[in-house]
Amino acid sequence: MTTLTPTDPSPRKRIRLGDLLVEAGAITNGQLNLALQEQKITGKKVGRVLVDMGLIQEQQLLLTLSGHLKIPFIELRQYQLNNDLMQKLDENIARRFRCLLLSKKDGKYLLGMADPLDLVAIDEVEKALKEDVATAIVRESELLATLDVVYRNTSEIESLAGQLEGELSQSDFDIADLADESDLQDAPVVRLLQSVLEDAISVEASDIHIEPDETVFRIRMRIDGVLQEQVVKEKRVASALVMRLKIMSNLDISEKRLPQDGRFNVGVKGRSVDVRISTMPVQFGESVVMRLLDQSAGILNLTELGLPKDIRERFEVMIERPHGLILVTGPTGSGKTTTLYSALSKLNTPKRKIITAEDPIEYRLSRINQVQVNPKINLTFASVLRTALRQDPDIILVGEMRDQETVSIGVRAAMTGHMVMSTLHTNDAVSSAIRLADMGVEPYMVASALRGVLAQRLIRKVCQDCKAPHEPDTRAKLWLHNMAGGRFQTSEFFKGEGCYQCNNTGYKGRIGVYEWLELDDDMLVALRDQNHNDFIQAAKRNTSFKPMEELALEYAEQGITDLEEVFRISVDLDDFETAHDASIEKVTAEEKDA
Repeated sequence: MTTLTPTDPSPRKRIRLGDLLVEAGAITNGQLNLALQEQKITGKKVGRVLVDMGLIQEQQLLLTLSGHLKIPFIELRQYQLNNDLMQKLDENIARRFRCLLLSKKDGKYLLGMADPLDLVAIDEVEKALKEDVATAIVRESELLATLDVVYRNTSEIESLAGQLEGELSQSDFDIADLADESDLQDAPVVRLLQSVLEDAISVEASDIHIEPDETVFRIRMRIDGVLQEQVVKEKRVASALVMRLKIMSNLDISEKRLPQDGRFNVGVKGRSVDVRISTMPVQFGESVVMRLLDQSAGILNLTELGLPKDIRERFEVMIERPHGLILVTGPTGSGKTTTLYSALSKLNTPKRKIITAEDPIEYRLSRINQVQVNPKINLTFASVLRTALRQDPDIILVGEMRDQETVSIGVRAAMTGHMVMSTLHTNDAVSSAIRLADMGVEPYMVASALRGVLAQRLIRKVCQDCKAPHEPDTRAKLWLHNMAGGRFQTSEFFKGEGCYQCNNTGYKGRIGVYEWLELDDDMLVALRDQNHNDFIQAAKRNTSFKPMEELALEYAEQGITDLEEVFRISVDLDDFETAHDASIEKVTAEEKDA
């Protein structure tokens, strides 16, 4: 990051960027003329056109501007931003002129701009702030991303909640008015909900939790698998918000004693978002959880999922087989459904008949016959599966192997010429085959049907903007010594220190870690004999099987994640404590010997 002292050109006069770049020797007159012709077609600024056409690198353009104007070029990803300061500039002005307040020194603001030659923008900012500004140049892509982080809707949510609280009378609430769509276009409850959804989409939240308490209610968003909370003081607003959500989901607004499930689709920031809603009666009202599914993002293919090449290739070969059972396992929120949808999208051709039984249907896929399970009318996984077998399918997807009947029918279908794919809630791939046998299916049938198990987890990635080398503590070193055989003890590890880009969490985004278990002869024999120990030992001897913690450790070694995330998915507390105590005893003994 440049540390030049910002100085304002005086007097201000308009400088043509193209002429400046030609004068500096960064481009030729011919290249400038080409860019000007393209600008007439696209309407973009000359600088953006030059970069898009490959006539100049963005870095070179920014440094040329920085040197000529004698203003700093600032990398926003490495800059410590002040949220309170940035909020002093109205969001409309910041987005319109693509600028951001960076600091204030000696009574003058430092304004980061994508185009510091825009004198109109500088004048408008000075007029709004009623103070002079100095300018700095920043990358346009980084600026736009930072604006989305800075101007989240948290303050607007509080404001709308306060406005709505004032409109709600203490004694009555007009349900008819609330249900009237035409009367609600500008109502605070609608704008509040819109604000919450926009905020969730901008931070890529997977879930929104609305939880009433005794005197407040909480809006919590799950970002990268971890909840982040906002407390709203206007507690009574929660009931209005829940009622509005029920109306949108076609739920019974008069029923507050029983849980309800529904869904609705909404357009947010140009995206089509499918919202699954679940209500539950709690002590101080109704708790609501909304699962957000961005339909406009589309289905990832198996390559985009991040599967290691060797696992992806074996998995692709296995799903192309004409029959057998393939399981994808992991806890709730580990991405199992996404993996199965990715597999289906690869298999979805006119030559194959595909039927799914799901609860709920998360993504709608053309050409695939998707069935929504509904236990209230006895439309269970097992009943759908029985009917599906009479529909001449090639591939059947069962949302979850929940009970003995479903497992039994699924295993029999896999043995009679169908490819069956499903999910199972187990901790790893090895325990999945054993779990099927424990659910009441004959072990020889499981051995005959089961082809492979893919176990997965999602771990948080270290923020690349604030990551720094990290020395493992004693606990981590003991784990590496005992659990990883010392293989990674000389490696350098990293940890996020927390910055504005990652909301001071040290993490930004998630990545999948996987393990693939393909049953060999030794495992099949042990499974038929119901010898669990032999099955586990046979799996460990299999050269193609790599436990997911090894992949996670490799990611930690590469600086993609940190050791804490590795521990979270791989360490059983009892096992770790046993290993910890054994290590302490070993170290103590070695010290005595010395």
